Amino acid sequence: MEYRLKTPISEQEIRRLRVGDLVIVDGLVVTMRDAGHRRAIEHLRSGRRLPIDLSGLVLYHMGPVVKRVESGWEIVAAGPTTSARLEAYEPELIERTGIRLIVGKGGMGARTAEACMRFGAAYAIYPGGAGALAANAIESVERVEWLDLGIPEAMWVLRVRGFGPLMIAIDPSGRNFYDERRREVEENMRRILEGGGLRR
Repeated sequence: MEYRLKTPISEQEIRRLRVGDLVIVDGLVVTMRDAGHRRAIEHLRSGRRLPIDLSGLVLYHMGPVVKRVESGWEIVAAGPTTSARLEAYEPELIERTGIRLIVGKGGMGARTAEACMRFGAAYAIYPGGAGALAANAIESVERVEWLDLGIPEAMWVLRVRGFGPLMIAIDPSGRNFYDERRREVEENMRRILEGGGLRR
């Protein structure tokens, strides 16, 4: 199935998504990488508010290539970063913020899948190497927070139109595309080693 979602995205909209579905996003996308995740968790645990309410929004694992322009900032490239590094933070961030859709590359683990199932979120992948294409979907930089962390690690609040296609890799039922493919590969390896051939 293919869906076009506009932020704020409701839990009901997310709950209908399944692994393999394609999604296009309009609205607000917030970026955070490692340092941003660490700071966000520190803020939340100490009772401080984040600079933006993430409820219903899209969190993108991305550190942009940017340039200064007369009106502020222009995103030159916006390709995803590897999401697995953020597994330690993501479940708590999902629970505490109400974020609905996480976007990155390379997959995430069992704890994130469990949080998606419990709290009504999903994880989607964006093609690596397509940073210029992603930048074309960015209509404006609404603001930037935590710039002291450096440009790639700062929290960028972006208004997008037609961001995607994103493929759902973890859905709210708990299915995990990468885990399923990994099990298939392991089963095929076992069958090959036992002389049984590939599973069809």
